Order: sequence, then structure tokens, then C-alpha cells
Amino acid sequence: MNYWQSFVEYLQQLPWLQQLAALQWLFVAYFVAINLAYLVLNYISAYQIVRYMREYRANYLPAALREYQPPVSIVLPAYNEETSVVSSVRSLLKTSYPDFEIVVVNDGSSDRTREALIEAFGLVLVPEAYRARLHTELVKGVYASARYPRVRMVDKANGGKADAINAGINCVRYPLFCVIDADSILQPESLSRVVRPFLEDRRVMASGGVVRVLNGCTVKDGMLSEVGLPRRLLPSFQLVEYLRAFLFGRMGWSPMNALLIISGAFGVFYKERVIAIGGYRTDTVGEDMDLVIRLHRNLREEQRDYRIVFVPDPVCWTEAPTDLASLRNQRVRWQRGLAESLWSNIRLMFSRHGGAAGWVAFPFMLVFEFLGPVIEVIGYVSMIVLALVGLVPLDVFLVFLAAAVGMGILLSVNAMLLEELSFGLYKRPLQQLRMFVVAVLENFGYRQINSCWRFVGTMRWLFSRRRRHSWGHVSRDGSWQQNAAGAEPASQPHAPEGSHLP
Repeated sequence: MNYWQSFVEYLQQLPWLQQLAALQWLFVAYFVAINLAYLVLNYISAYQIVRYMREYRANYLPAALREYQPPVSIVLPAYNEETSVVSSVRSLLKTSYPDFEIVVVNDGSSDRTREALIEAFGLVLVPEAYRARLHTELVKGVYASARYPRVRMVDKANGGKADAINAGINCVRYPLFCVIDADSILQPESLSRVVRPFLEDRRVMASGGVVRVLNGCTVKDGMLSEVGLPRRLLPSFQLVEYLRAFLFGRMGWSPMNALLIISGAFGVFYKERVIAIGGYRTDTVGEDMDLVIRLHRNLREEQRDYRIVFVPDPVCWTEAPTDLASLRNQRVRWQRGLAESLWSNIRLMFSRHGGAAGWVAFPFMLVFEFLGPVIEVIGYVSMIVLALVGLVPLDVFLVFLAAAVGMGILLSVNAMLLEELSFGLYKRPLQQLRMFVVAVLENFGYRQINSCWRFVGTMRWLFSRRRRHSWGHVSRDGSWQQNAAGAEPASQPHAPEGSHLP
């Protein structure tokens, strides 16, 4: 015991530990600032969602006006997605949108993605003209279907997700294109709702919708037949995390025209504007965020009157990772992509014509999202070490820990309540109770581990910037699919007007 006391007294005399103790209040102030900022976004989002529900939920679009919606090209970049790509295309074929095409881009898959598409939709190689307005890896051929004229496939050499999307943009026919992940499922009305801002405001250049966790749901013949909760704890944590990120994260930035990211799993863009800025960058893992920030920067420099918006109602369902290794790889990539996107577009911050995107959203992302994991990890470790050696009173440490965890619980529960009060997709009381429990539990370990993974992503960006970028591997089990044997996808949309999932 005397040896331990002597060791602690020795540590207390170390200058760097004393300096670290003097900075403890900076860590506390940072945690207070970041949570206050999130609370402000939360209340802005709540107001906007209530307003949206009042204006749009009762009546979406008169049937007589639906034919005036502009045609849309849907681009599905696919790499090793044989377990889910067919269901995704079937889901898209059943959308209630009047005029659309589906362009699946097989990015040199090493599994049976290409063969699965050919077999399911009767695709054959066609001599179609291909305009290479954006540079991509070699395109081997374009396939089309006589049975399903909306469906085409671009077969190309592997070049990464951004390169695959660029190849799809080269091939699309319509002025608006929508990017959807090949493991995603759309509701019948989702495409119509995410395109609506383009009809209402000629200034809109891009629009994004909500992405939700598909794990635990049931998909039959390409249609979401039952909404459920994940059976495993890890996807359940991600479900609450997605609600928090979309319903009050992105919804809070949209009214200020400061939305810096539209999810790569579900977004609509003007094709010519994207081509004008060079398409998706292939030297970053955060191609979706980088594209939106470059749109802001380019349009601000040209002093254009524009809007980039987020719509909370369109829902895209995607499968979340079910194992720690895949989730870790995903979050490391996301953080690295965030760093690359911010660094390469740093000129937007505090620029003369930056507006809310350059003066509010960009500094927020830099301080709280990019530097946040570094400060959080250092803050947690420092407070624990200082408490152990007696340089921080135990009551101060406990207050710090309770505040950090308590604010996290408040934000998660608020996101869950916001979902239930607005869209209410999880109607059963047992589901709501389970979501509440998960919203509390995720703050005890999961969020801290996430911060550590994001810390690793930041360090990898700092020390390996020249690393070649490729598709991130995420293992998927496809357990949500219940396709009937021999089922054929519908060739025409058949969802009834105004239909909604339970």
C-alpha cells in the first residue's frame, strides 16, 4: 500500500500531468458545447418535422399532377452484392414513380453479382453508345433487358464506388439521377417524395432522404412487407444512431441551406451540375460528402441562388453491419472520408460568399465531427487517469461522466420520440419499449467504442493519405429477404396512390 501511495505521489509531481489537470475544464467545456449544439439542431429539426408533417403528410401530390414529375435515372453501384442486388432492383421496379430507368453498375465484382442480374432480368449485351463525359475505368459492355425495359447494367473493370457511379452517370438518359446502394430497398412513394423539392423550387440542385436500418424487417419479392426491429444488439444500436443522425442531424441543417452531406445510399442530383464539377472524386472514401461540399463551394463561388435540401419522409432501407469487424471498418472509412472531404474543400470555410454552409456547418463539422473523436478519447482517458492519481476530485469526475452519458441518452431518446411522434413506423408498444432500452444502453460502451474507431480513422487519414481507395468490405447475411421461388419482378409500378407502409 505504501508503494502505491508513493507511486501516486510521484505521478502527481509530474509536470505534464499537472498541466493536463489544469486543462480538465477545457474538456468539460467542450463536452458542454457539443451537446448544446446538438440540442439546438434537435429543436430545429423537431420544428421542421412537425411543419413538414402538417403540410405534406395528409396529401402528397394530386393524381392528375403525378405525370408532370420529371424522369429520373436510378444508379446502383454494385460490388460483390449477389445476395441483395436482385431484391433491390425488384424493389425499384415496383416504385410508384411514373417515368424512371435503373442503371446497375457492376464494378468488377468477384462473386456472381453480374450473373445474378443477367439471370433474374434476362439481360443481354447490346451495342449501346456510351458517352464518357466523366473518366472511369474500362467499361466492358452495356446490358439491357427486353422483358424489363427500365433495367440496364453497365459491366466495367473495378475502380471503386465513386468510379462506378461516374460510369452510371455517363450512361443515364435523364436530367435527374438518384444514387442508391445495391443493398437497399425503397418504399413505393420514396422516389416521388425525394424528387418533390425539384418541382417546388427551381433552385434545388440536390435532395436527400432518410436511410433506415433494414435488419429485422421482412422483404418479399422485392417489397418491404413488414417493418421490424433487429434481433441482435449491434444493429439495434445502429438503428438509434441512424435516427439521431438523420432526423435531427441533417434535418437541422437543411432549413439553413447548410446541409453538407447527402447519404450515398439515397440522394437525387441534377446531372449536368454534377458533371460540371467533375463528377464524384475517386481519390476519397467519402465521395458522397465530398460531392455535396463541392457543390456548395462551386455554387457559392459562382454566387448562384441554389438549395440543397433534406426530406424526412422518403425512406430507404439498408442492411447494417452485424459484426464488430465490419462495423469498425465502416466507421473508420466514414471518419477518413469526412477528413478528406473537409480538408480538400477547406476554402469553403469562412469564405466571402460561404453563407451558412461555410460559416456555420463547415466549422461545426471540423470542430465537433472531425476533431470530436480525438478530443473525446483524450478527454475520457485523461479524466480517468487524473481521477486515479487524485489530481481530479472523484465527485468532479463522476459529474463529468454523468453529464456526458446523460446528454447522450437525452439526444438518443429525443430522436426516438421524434420518430414515434412523426412517422411512427414502429407501432407496437413492445417495439417502442425495446427502442427506448437500446437508446439508453448504446451510451454505455457503444458510443465510446465508436469514438475510438473514429479516432483511428482520423489517425489513418493523417498518416496514410496516399493509400489507394477501394470498396469497403461489409459482410451481409441478407436474412431480411424472403423471395418466393421463381418470383418475377413487376415490370410496371403497381403501388396504390398514397400507400404507406404500416
